[in-house]
Amino acid sequence: MAFRFFKITFLLCVASATAQMQDTIPHSKKLNSDALKQQAVKVSKEITTQKDSVLIQKVEDDLLAAQVDEKWLEELYSNSLYDTIYNAVADISFEEVEYPELSTDVLKARLKELNAKTPFNVEYNPGLESVIKSYLKNRRETIQRLINLSAFYFPMFERELDIHGLPLEIKYLSIVESALKPRAKSRVGATGLWQFMYNTGKMYGLDVSSYVDERSDPIKSTEAAAKYLSKLYEIFGDWDLALAAYNSGPGNVTKAIRRSGGYQNYWNIRNHLPRETAGYLPAFLATMYIFEYAESHGFKQPKPELAYFETDTIHVKQMITLDQVSEFTGVEIEELQFLNPSYKLDIIPYIKDENYTLRLPRTVIGDFVTNEDQIYALAKAEFDEREKPLPQFFEAQSKTTYKVRSGDFLGKIARQYGVRVSQIKQWNGLRTNDIKIGQRLTLYPNNPNKTVASTTSKTITGKSLIYTVKTGDTLWGIAQKFPGVSADNIKEWNGISGSKLKPGMKLKISKG
Repeated sequence: MAFRFFKITFLLCVASATAQMQDTIPHSKKLNSDALKQQAVKVSKEITTQKDSVLIQKVEDDLLAAQVDEKWLEELYSNSLYDTIYNAVADISFEEVEYPELSTDVLKARLKELNAKTPFNVEYNPGLESVIKSYLKNRRETIQRLINLSAFYFPMFERELDIHGLPLEIKYLSIVESALKPRAKSRVGATGLWQFMYNTGKMYGLDVSSYVDERSDPIKSTEAAAKYLSKLYEIFGDWDLALAAYNSGPGNVTKAIRRSGGYQNYWNIRNHLPRETAGYLPAFLATMYIFEYAESHGFKQPKPELAYFETDTIHVKQMITLDQVSEFTGVEIEELQFLNPSYKLDIIPYIKDENYTLRLPRTVIGDFVTNEDQIYALAKAEFDEREKPLPQFFEAQSKTTYKVRSGDFLGKIARQYGVRVSQIKQWNGLRTNDIKIGQRLTLYPNNPNKTVASTTSKTITGKSLIYTVKTGDTLWGIAQKFPGVSADNIKEWNGISGSKLKPGMKLKISKG
C-alpha cells in the first residue's frame, strides 16, 4: 500500500491460542564459559565432529502443543494476515451493516469521546459506522490476532512517535499498512512494518543491501516513518490528509483537492482519491476505534510472550549468523528471526562504519558479552571451514529433494535434516524465509543415510553414564565435556526435541 514513486514500510501469537501459550518461547540458558574456552582450542576437531554427527530425530510430542506451535510458526512466517488486511482496505465497502451489538447512539458517543483526545477527525458519519460494524462482525479473529501482535510492537512505536512529537495514535497506521508483519511486501515492492518503497527508504536513511533490509527493522523504520509523516503534516497541516498522502503521494491528494472544488476535508475529497486511498483513512479510523474500545467488544488483551523491553541489542564485531547465535546461546532460531527481521539471509554482516546490531532477550545479553571473543572465534572458524569442504555437499549421493508440506518452515526442515537455515537458503537461492506448499528444496544432509522420519530416540549401545543438568547448562556446553559427543547426539539419546533443559534433569551419555 503506499504511493508508487514517493512511498515510505510474535508474536507472537495466534488468535485465541496465543493467550494460553505461556511456554511457547523457551527460557534461554546461560552460556558455559569454560566450555567455550575449551571449544575454541579444539575448534577444528569439533567442526569435524559436527560433520559426522547424527541427525536430529523426530520424537513423540504432545499433540496439542505441537499444533499450537505449528500455528504460531505459520503465523510468524506466513503473509496471510498481511494479505487479508491489504485486500480489506482495497475492497472496503460502505454499505450498511446489521450489527445490533453496537447501536448508533453508543458509537456516536464513543467517537465523540475519541475525537476529543486525538488530532484526527473521528467524527461520526454513516460510512465510518459501516466500516466499524463490518470489521466487528466479519473480522473478529483477524482483529484478535492483531491485538496479540500489537502487545509486542506498540511500546516501541509509541516511544519513537513520542520522541518526534507525533500523535501516538499513528501506531494504528502500521496495522493498516503491514498487519504488523516486519517482512511484509506489497505487490509494488513496498516493504516492512511501515511499507517503504526502496527510494523513499533510502531517502530516510534505511539501508537496503543483499544482506540487510532496514525497512524491516522495527525501530529504524518507525523512526523513518515518523520523519516522513512529520514532513507531510508540515505540507498539509492536517493529519487526515497527511495519512492520505502517505498512502498515495502528495500529488494525488492535491489533485483530489482541486477536483473537489477546493475542499480540504478528507471525507469531501475521498471520491477523488485512488480507490485504495479512499478506503485507507476509514480503515485507520475503524482500527483506532476498535483497539481503543477492544475490551468493550469482547477482545482480550494478552500479555506478550516476549515484551520489547525484555530485549536489548549488541553491536556485532564480525560477521555471524543467527544459526550460530542460536547454537551459542540456546535461543531458538525462530525467536532470533522474529527479533532480527531486517537480516534477509539470517546473516549479520560486519561492515566498517555500519552499526549492525543483534537483538537478544536480556537473559542472555550478559553471557554473550562475557564470552564474545570465544563466540566470534568459533563463528570465524566455521566460516573458514565452510569454504573448504563445499564440494562435498554436492556429491550426488548426499543430495536430496524435499517437497514443502503444510505447516513447514525453514527452521523445522533444517532440524529434520541436521543442517542450518542459512545453508538451505544458500543451496536454494532463497532471500527470505518464505516457502510455499509444494515447493521443492534441494538439501545436502550431514548424514544422508539417516532416516529422518524416525519417531523414537536412538538406544545407546555399549557403556553409558548419567549426567545431571546444572543451572546454566546448555546442550552444546554439555556436549563439549565429552569427546566425540554432539548436542544432536544428546538429543537423540534422550528423546529431546527442543533445547530446553531444567536443572536436575538426568541425561544419558554414551561413553563410546
